[in-house]
Amino acid sequence: MVMHSLRIAIVGAGLSGLYAAYRLEQMGISDYVLIEARDVVGGRIASGNHGQDRFDLGPTWFWPDIQPQLDALIHELALERFAQFEDGDTLIERTPGVPPTRIQGYVNVPASMRLSGGMGQLIEALHQRIDPARVVTGQAVRQLKATDQSVELLCENSSGSSTRWQAGQVLMAVPPRLTMEHIAFSPALPQAQAEQWRATATWMAPHAKYIATYTTPFWREHGLSGEARSAIGPLSEIHDASTPGDSAALFGFFGIPAEVRKSVPPAVLRSHCRAQLTRLFGPQAATPSAEFIKDWAWDIYTASSADRNEAGQHSQPPVPTIPSGPWCNKIVGIGSEWSPQFPGYVAGAIDAVNRAMQGLSNTSGNELK
Repeated sequence: MVMHSLRIAIVGAGLSGLYAAYRLEQMGISDYVLIEARDVVGGRIASGNHGQDRFDLGPTWFWPDIQPQLDALIHELALERFAQFEDGDTLIERTPGVPPTRIQGYVNVPASMRLSGGMGQLIEALHQRIDPARVVTGQAVRQLKATDQSVELLCENSSGSSTRWQAGQVLMAVPPRLTMEHIAFSPALPQAQAEQWRATATWMAPHAKYIATYTTPFWREHGLSGEARSAIGPLSEIHDASTPGDSAALFGFFGIPAEVRKSVPPAVLRSHCRAQLTRLFGPQAATPSAEFIKDWAWDIYTASSADRNEAGQHSQPPVPTIPSGPWCNKIVGIGSEWSPQFPGYVAGAIDAVNRAMQGLSNTSGNELK
């Protein structure tokens, strides 16, 4: 088996991995590979497409006022943004059989912002700015082996064929818990770090999202913001997902556990969602032009078995490096969950990568600046 040697290997081509590749190329470093287990890049940032319109199946919002690094990158990539629609009243469902309560809505401060064309625009913009020859998809990293001067990576595709890479350093753009579940380390990581990484919940991994698209945002005509909260379900939290000048849409987070969602046929689940939107927003909500469900809890490259049974809370960010031993200076966590400032958020991916770049050392011990 041929061993491909290079300076840096990035594991995971979600936002963290793509941004790390982008930063490396800005620094004049082209001797790297970006390895992704899925057949497409993007990770937890994904879109549901309806005609020319794209709707976020993963993260939706960012907050420029408190996330300056992400905001600067969005400006740098010349991406357009717009404010989340929040004008109008909010609906509250508390008891089955009782009409929803209508209350005065509120506007979030700082403002919740969205990207025109969806968060996937950020993925596409970064992907277009890195060398495509450096991106390898459909290859899951199965093992990392530390040697005296490097790390050997064993990868496997869907047909079971293996590829080996040798890198001076590995940037881990996979959530800590998934890293521990899917990748074998030889020798084993120190127990303290391994336990900490394994205990770090993957943000939003247990959750699922439903999107319904419409010709017009008819709820706005009735003075509603599109926002709702429900103790009945199946959706517990609903928002306006419309895009300026394009299709109207509503989206909601499911409030039922992952195991229950899995036991219900998708068509039945969609019918319950439509029924709920009809209860809340009237008969026009009963006939969406398109529907999407993305259940992240059953995406093997997003949620671990432990994540499915948790509430999706934020975890304390783990230490991203190994301070001593055979793994010292050979592996750095750059996924969003490693960010001490915005763990799990889109902005956390940018923060974690920037922190890693500040202290990243090459195999000869010189800083990359």
